[in-house]
Amino acid sequence: MKKILLVLAVLTGLAACYLLAWPTPIDPLAYQPPPGPALTGVLAPNTALRAAQHIGAGQLQGPEDTAVDAQGRIYGGTHDGRILRVTPDGRVAVFAETGGRPLGMAFDAQGNLIVADAWKGLLSIDPAGQVTVLATEADGVPFAFTDDLDIASDGAIYFTDASSRYNQPDYLFDLLEARPHGRLLRYDPATGEVATLLDGLYFANGVALSQAEDFVLVNETYRYRITRYWLKGEKAGRSDVFIDNLPGFPDNISATRDGRFWLALFTVRNPQMDAMHPRPLVKKIVSRLPRTFWPQPAPYGFVAELDEQGRILRTLQDPGGEHLSTVTSVKEIGGKLYLGSLYNDRIGVLALE
Repeated sequence: MKKILLVLAVLTGLAACYLLAWPTPIDPLAYQPPPGPALTGVLAPNTALRAAQHIGAGQLQGPEDTAVDAQGRIYGGTHDGRILRVTPDGRVAVFAETGGRPLGMAFDAQGNLIVADAWKGLLSIDPAGQVTVLATEADGVPFAFTDDLDIASDGAIYFTDASSRYNQPDYLFDLLEARPHGRLLRYDPATGEVATLLDGLYFANGVALSQAEDFVLVNETYRYRITRYWLKGEKAGRSDVFIDNLPGFPDNISATRDGRFWLALFTVRNPQMDAMHPRPLVKKIVSRLPRTFWPQPAPYGFVAELDEQGRILRTLQDPGGEHLSTVTSVKEIGGKLYLGSLYNDRIGVLALE
């Protein structure tokens, strides 16, 4: 018995040493999140997303964002670096291979698919599927996590490097660390130069331009807010908060170009994560555990429609994620919403009333 107790004591001591002192990649800060808003009024749970049609079910692994061409064909990137194209009759084929992880995407005026690839940078893919690298760094700092984009009428590409410190597989380290590693960037197609518009963002994610292109929005996923950067007018070059204290983690955002935006919320707020944020030591301990023991996102489908004043007009939801969950992108095209997800094996298409 004494030997067993001794072994248990040694093992307990080793486990304590590991949890308290083993090197960890994160250097977390304390952060006190505001109490999340009540899911009432326009935020009240509903089941509108359960009416969405499933496209390419079982054939699209993690289409984080989508794009639709003039022929109505749907595009989505997968975990293995492919971009798949789904024809209106449901056939799925490989359009291109980036060799990375395609995330945000949109077509430019020339019919090229512009892609933010988490590993390869900002890419342009011509109609034949030929991949060209546009940019991989800004101000001498390589992109570590190229994430989302929007394209202006003059061809300028606004895009994000979600984190200059952590790559795509380690995005949860960025959450635990609570330090601002993200950037909002602009690519000039005439010169090939990249300018940094904003840095010090807390996981810079989705990007969307206003109707007049006088401001651009960027989601700060790990602060539950959207930041606005002014491009024109007396506020040009300055930024402010567009909407704060969202009910979930904002992922991609898209513009309808008629004064509205669609926002994808990856999931609702996580009380465990919010409780951990003020305690850096606890976050260090968690970072040393297998990820199965980390706070897990609740399965939930959630998108919101906003106006250009930062007001939420309506939400479409799927509580419990029975039909669509972990929605990471939403785009309105031709009276339909196209819904992507980093983890689902399909694209959702919802006809709007």
